Amino acid sequence: MKQRDSWFLKIWDTSSPEVFGLGEAAPVSGLSREKAGDVHDQLDALVQRINDGDKVPSSGSLADVNKAFGGMNLSCSVYLALETALLDLHHGGRRIIFENDFHKGKPVSINGLVWMGGLDFMLQQVSIKVDEGFTCIKLKIGGLNFEKELDILQFVRRKYFRDQITLRLDANGAFKADQAMYKLMDLSQYGVHSIEQPLKAGSPFLPELCQKTPIPIALDEELTGIQTKAEKEALLDRVKPQFLVLKPTLHGGLYGCAEWIDAAGARKIGWWLTSAMESNVGLNALAQFASQYENPLPQGMGTGMIFRDNIPSPLEVVKGQLRWNSKETWDLKEEN
Repeated sequence: MKQRDSWFLKIWDTSSPEVFGLGEAAPVSGLSREKAGDVHDQLDALVQRINDGDKVPSSGSLADVNKAFGGMNLSCSVYLALETALLDLHHGGRRIIFENDFHKGKPVSINGLVWMGGLDFMLQQVSIKVDEGFTCIKLKIGGLNFEKELDILQFVRRKYFRDQITLRLDANGAFKADQAMYKLMDLSQYGVHSIEQPLKAGSPFLPELCQKTPIPIALDEELTGIQTKAEKEALLDRVKPQFLVLKPTLHGGLYGCAEWIDAAGARKIGWWLTSAMESNVGLNALAQFASQYENPLPQGMGTGMIFRDNIPSPLEVVKGQLRWNSKETWDLKEEN
């Protein structure tokens, strides 16, 4: 992916047009179930509905937003844009989505992401992330020869012990069902914290694998397309994973992810939030949402650094933490 398309939703009161809420819809090609044309059409319909006088919630409650607009069956990224814009407007158009300590300087711990590549490249990236202060490193696997991937983990563990860095793996459904357990056994000797989606979404073998796995399994793609609270609870009761990886852009916006978090908590399933390559507008909403919860696990929100062209904002990554630098400001000239 060389280019990232995003749509921005701007909502304001006509009596004070200089104060506006801003949200981002950024579907992920190949992962989102929505198409670019769908996003554009849904945003047009949403804007028309609001301009025609539909009452927007006056509270900063996700439940109230869902009560007002949940019946429109908006796609995940459009719904996230709506939530973000309305909550931002409710808090005075200051890019404050939730009143918590994130925008007051309390950082969110995040993992450092290492993309797939050759042995030397990946080892170099791990070293860079550790030097930058990350204590949790996430490596993509499944794209190389498996033996070479084991070599990478072996080199990493020779250099960094388990108490120095936490290792997360993401297989993106790359393992075949008849090989998955053997591969997980091989990977487990390197002190792996968790592995995301070892089997393709919808695999009938996933529940058994979650039950017998030597490495905690985190569901990611498995959650896409699961909409109702009852469907979410049924999935967790059937598969019984150890963790969930939640992406509001793909998993029902903030309200949808709050439902996942509630269902996971009731079943003692861990979770963390991950960005889906949104711009700083979307990333800001995710960071503030994560800060609503007392979750000690590092979140997956370091993707904003990969952009050459992003919206200038107070967001910065310092020593493995995403934080709001109060000395910096938002530059939204392009959205004005």
